[in-house]
Amino acid sequence: MTEASPPTRLPDLNPVEAAELLERGEAVLLDVREPQEWAAGHAPQAEHLPLGQVTPAAVPQAQPVIAICRSGNRSGKAADTLAAAGVRVHNLTGGMKAWAQAGLPVVTDDGKPGAVA
Repeated sequence: MTEASPPTRLPDLNPVEAAELLERGEAVLLDVREPQEWAAGHAPQAEHLPLGQVTPAAVPQAQPVIAICRSGNRSGKAADTLAAAGVRVHNLTGGMKAWAQAGLPVVTDDGKPGAVA
């Protein structure tokens, strides 16, 4: 047997845990939803990169990444892809629906209140 490399798929986070990491500047939030979903509303500090464009080269890697989508499914796929390439990454369980339900901000690009599409 060969020795396994250190895990890069970090534990899944709930919205409150993710928000705390983001507030401390200890992670990057990566929204992997489609452009129309992003336009309807997203977390203020998120960076947008649709799932089909997620590659390790396209993702900031200085800090752990927190992947988020609408429900947690697509972001889980993004997290698996990135972790397989050595990126330190969490998945946000429940996605933007859980983020909004936790009372965390959802905004549009112009900073106005947004909605989860």
